[in-house]
Amino acid sequence: MKQFRESAMRLVFFIAALTSILAVLLICVFLFANGIPAMSKVGFFDFILGENWAPQDVPPSFGILPMILGSVYITAGALIIGVPIGILTAVFLAKYCPQRAHRILKPAVDLLAGIPSVVYGFFGLVVLVPFVRDNFGGDGSSILTASILLGIMILPTIVSVSESAIRAVPQEYYENAVALGATHERAVFRVVLPAAKSGVFASVVLGVGRAIGEAMAVIMVAGNQARMPAGLLKGIRTLTTNIVTEMGYAADLHREVLIATGVVLFVFILIINISFSLIKRRQK
Repeated sequence: MKQFRESAMRLVFFIAALTSILAVLLICVFLFANGIPAMSKVGFFDFILGENWAPQDVPPSFGILPMILGSVYITAGALIIGVPIGILTAVFLAKYCPQRAHRILKPAVDLLAGIPSVVYGFFGLVVLVPFVRDNFGGDGSSILTASILLGIMILPTIVSVSESAIRAVPQEYYENAVALGATHERAVFRVVLPAAKSGVFASVVLGVGRAIGEAMAVIMVAGNQARMPAGLLKGIRTLTTNIVTEMGYAADLHREVLIATGVVLFVFILIINISFSLIKRRQK
């Protein structure tokens, strides 16, 4: 009976793994089967490097370079804001925070991950947009505002994964460093944190995926303007917001091009994950 249960559970796990792989393959087939023909119709370089997005013109223009740059700029800004804060927060929770405070702060950080994107968008629209407008200029809906908002949104991922990686470092590392005369701060930042760099880097990669794939919150604070980036205080449109904005009424070639935009976004995420795997392998 015990062997039968083990065999049954092994089969269940195998089917679950195959289902996950099949889902990924189906997504890939759908995206590439519908997106590649659209790229060939528009022209690959005209599509990727084109600076004009005007599907309503005759003939239409489908250049997504402004959206690519918009996604890169906003993601980079979110990382500049979110990564240092997230890693330092994880270090505090793992090595400095009293147990009573940890019981309050840790659930609060986890709660940030459960807040819907549209709520973040409303927060950005009501709080961040006026703040940026009053203190930095412009109309408030800009790359800077979207970067700040995304920096806040990626914090739960970076904090949770980084804290788990730091806590996974054997306590002997810290104790040996202190025994050799290192201070608490030096032992944490020179010994424990470098030992957890693989998990910390994983948290950053997950944060990149969250930032570059966000649409609803960004569309509310970034200005949603399909144009080349003209400064931190100017509006922009990202790849995800471009798809969300126009997919509802798109048809024929316009719809196919939006799916092709999803292919570009998918390739970006794929490159990030492959780069992460190569860096981890090189570190090992």
